[in-house]
Amino acid sequence: MDKRIKLIWDFRGPQSRETARHFELHLRESPLFRPDIPTGVEHLSEMHSLAFMVVAASEMPEFRDALKPHRGSLAE
Repeated sequence: MDKRIKLIWDFRGPQSRETARHFELHLRESPLFRPDIPTGVEHLSEMHSLAFMVVAASEMPEFRDALKPHRGSLAE
């Protein structure tokens, strides 16, 4: 089974929660998006939220180059 990579976009500041939610909608509107690709939002604190997308490691370069995530990690 291919490893899965969590691509992450960080948002900071008092509006980070709303911004991350809005950005997740844009991820789902991407031409690369498919229904089998998990996306979501995590709220780490009042001033830090993130949006994410989980892709197969073999697809990561295509998604990374097109969507420019801030960072990535192995998905659990």
